[in-house]
Amino acid sequence: MKKLLFDLFPLVLFFLVFRFSDIYMATGVAMLASVLQIVWLKLTGKAIETSHWINLAVIVVFGGATLIFHNDVFIRWKPTVLYWIFAAILLGARYLMRRNLMQKLMGGQLVLPEGVWDKLNLAWSLFFAAAGVVNLYVAFSGHFTESQWVNFKAFGLLGMMLVFVIAQSLWLGRYLEDHSDKSNPPKS
Repeated sequence: MKKLLFDLFPLVLFFLVFRFSDIYMATGVAMLASVLQIVWLKLTGKAIETSHWINLAVIVVFGGATLIFHNDVFIRWKPTVLYWIFAAILLGARYLMRRNLMQKLMGGQLVLPEGVWDKLNLAWSLFFAAAGVVNLYVAFSGHFTESQWVNFKAFGLLGMMLVFVIAQSLWLGRYLEDHSDKSNPPKS
């Protein structure tokens, strides 16, 4: 839970600052929070995950463009670009380099058949691609205000991921093996 809150720190600050200021101040604070995350991890000697570096690069580029050009179109693209990068990495690693990153990431916690790992990797890729498309719709369709997009960015995308993770867990449940020791039943 601490890791999740740490990872969401820039998003939470973006949302809170937007409520009390505007999209430009919120963007600047999210950029600063992302930089401070990396600095904190460095200072505490903790591992900096690739996802942290990718998020930092995307927020600096798209947040920076938002501030330089004083145009929020760039920050509205940020979630989509980030999710599409994740989808491309998962697909590229699997089909170009023959590496299943979901298996590498979760293989220590789960024992699954090879084909299920491929389905899981593809499912996450499709989720990220779809989440990027949904963000574009909310950000640019003209049906939603800036404030509604910020709410969607903070809660909608997170909610989509939560629903996806729960559905994925239910689906994976049928493939998980019971590794308890059945040869030694409990003594009564």
